[in-house]
Amino acid sequence: MFGFRFVKFQPSEYVMKVKNGQVQRQGVGLSFYYYEPTTSVVVLPVSSVDVPFMFEEITADYQTVTIQGQLSYRIVDYMKITQSLNYTYNLRKNRYISDDPGKLDQRVITTAKVLTKKHLEQMPLKEAIQSSERLASSMKREVVQSEELEKLGVELMSLSILAILPNKETMRALEAQAREEILRQADEALYVRRNASIEQERKVKENELNTEIAVETKKQQIRETQLHAERSVKQKQNEMEQEQLQFNTAMEERKQQLIELTIANQNAEADAKAYEIAAVMNSLQQVEPSVLQAMANMGMNSDKLIALAFQELAENAGKIGQLNISPDLLQGLMNPPTREQGGRAR
Repeated sequence: MFGFRFVKFQPSEYVMKVKNGQVQRQGVGLSFYYYEPTTSVVVLPVSSVDVPFMFEEITADYQTVTIQGQLSYRIVDYMKITQSLNYTYNLRKNRYISDDPGKLDQRVITTAKVLTKKHLEQMPLKEAIQSSERLASSMKREVVQSEELEKLGVELMSLSILAILPNKETMRALEAQAREEILRQADEALYVRRNASIEQERKVKENELNTEIAVETKKQQIRETQLHAERSVKQKQNEMEQEQLQFNTAMEERKQQLIELTIANQNAEADAKAYEIAAVMNSLQQVEPSVLQAMANMGMNSDKLIALAFQELAENAGKIGQLNISPDLLQGLMNPPTREQGGRAR
């Protein structure tokens, strides 16, 4: 009535009531009466704004890639943004009176696009495709420090790159190259597996040979130990035999000395007996043979005496004219009577 109206705003809206070029009231979620002919209302969003983006850029090797992502921002300085863009709101028609609020999204995207271009111009295609996360971190850091956003009073909250894609022909070429690389790696893996199997078999055989060598070495050590023990035994036996030989040699030498001493004693005894016999013979040279014969016949057996008598008869046979010997005498001589018979005969 008479141009006065009442308006109420949401808590997600920052409102400035401007009259005659001066801000009368400002705040979040205001409600007030205003005089329409002389009052302007500026409405700015308080909550963050999510803006998707997609644009094309060229890499260092002159390949076109498409960058898809999303950024979020919010207005932090409402006075700065109103100095750059017109956020005046038509309360009767419930819309902004200009297109400036829609340009803010494009300005933020343009800032991100400029920084993205600067980074992609230094990257080859393969590196660019694989660097979405690293590129997003670098872009966010530089966009936050951007003077343009600071002049607009805008703060970047998040920035993410969902994909960096080449065109279809390049994608197919990369897929073919990657496919060939995967097949080559599969072949290499097969060769590596075969080589590993061969290497494992070689190690097993080598271990078996090492085991056999160790066993043979152990046997050789045992045999050498046995030979050493046998050698020690033989050496001890030789030493014992040598000692026995030396003992036997010493015994033989002592026996030889004993024999020589025995021979010397026997020679001395023989010399003594010879000297004794010589002395006896010298003393008997002056004695008559008949006396010696008589002395020899003393104590002689009767048989021997008869034999000596017949010997003398034989020696003096030339002097005997006739000799008669009766059979009884011969029988008596051949069978002499014993002492007992002789006793009975007497």
